[in-house]
Amino acid sequence: MKFILEDIKIEHQKVKSGADFPSYIQAIKKLGVSHYIAYVADGNTEYFDTDHQSVQTGSKYHNITASENINLENFKLRLKLHQKGGTDYMTFCNDCADNGVEGWKMDLNTMTCTYFSKNNDEVLIEQIPG
Repeated sequence: MKFILEDIKIEHQKVKSGADFPSYIQAIKKLGVSHYIAYVADGNTEYFDTDHQSVQTGSKYHNITASENINLENFKLRLKLHQKGGTDYMTFCNDCADNGVEGWKMDLNTMTCTYFSKNNDEVLIEQIPG
């Protein structure tokens, strides 16, 4: 394992809003993170290195149940608001759940973020600003 969870937590504490996200991605990429998967249900995030070894944060809050129905247009509006710094992380997680998004996978090699539903279907793929 090239990185430890404490290093990632230190970088994550610097993120005050979605607007700080690109610099966070660059920082954890330098630590050796190749991709990570964040789960809306309880906030658990699993970070992977290039050898596919991983560490998990564990549950961060009480369970949120994602809707069975995907509302892509509303999700895109809420996502843009979050990316501009208009909502905090908890609000964004609730917005994800309300709109049928179960979580997201950040690929730091392709610099893409794939939001997925309960069925693991891709809901939206975005390029990470870098």
